Amino acid sequence: MDYAKMRAIAEELGAYAERLEGTWSVEIGPSGPILAMMCPSKRHEGTVRRVCQQLDAQLPATHPGYICANGPEIEHPSLGRMRRPDAVVIPEAVLDEDGLAVDATQVLAAIEIVSPSNPENDYNAKLSEYPAMGIEHYLIVDPRKGTIEVHTEPCGNGYRKKEPYIYGDRVSLGPWALDTSDFRRYARPGQG
Repeated sequence: MDYAKMRAIAEELGAYAERLEGTWSVEIGPSGPILAMMCPSKRHEGTVRRVCQQLDAQLPATHPGYICANGPEIEHPSLGRMRRPDAVVIPEAVLDEDGLAVDATQVLAAIEIVSPSNPENDYNAKLSEYPAMGIEHYLIVDPRKGTIEVHTEPCGNGYRKKEPYIYGDRVSLGPWALDTSDFRRYARPGQG
């Protein structure tokens, strides 16, 4: 199926999701359009906020006019993919353009906070799709384990470099640095 048809289906699913209770996300993955209920925890959202705040403080010096935005969809029509990262580094001006998704070629970095229910999406599918889209930096924060991975140098469907970190480290993400000492892990089952 060509991307235009998949995008039309995704838009129909998005309109349908607006009538449902809860928060829903529509993405286009290898199997086509996907509608999934989103149930991000407070710790997930807190981590997204901390990452965005830190990057927003540094971006004026390295990339004037860019921001770290929480949640816009990104798409790469020639690859037939549309994803919704937890956060992206993009030119702020693209948020004022018409349309539903940001062109992936304008994304400097994608940030994913691993969810307990679907970790393979961030570690497998998106780890091959983001470099194929040309996204230079991919940050994976895993509150389940207290680990962080920085992937750089996209090459085909992978990244040439991977730098591992743990919570508490100062993380280098391209020209930026993240202090992870305030990142919180998910509660262990039974601990609420």
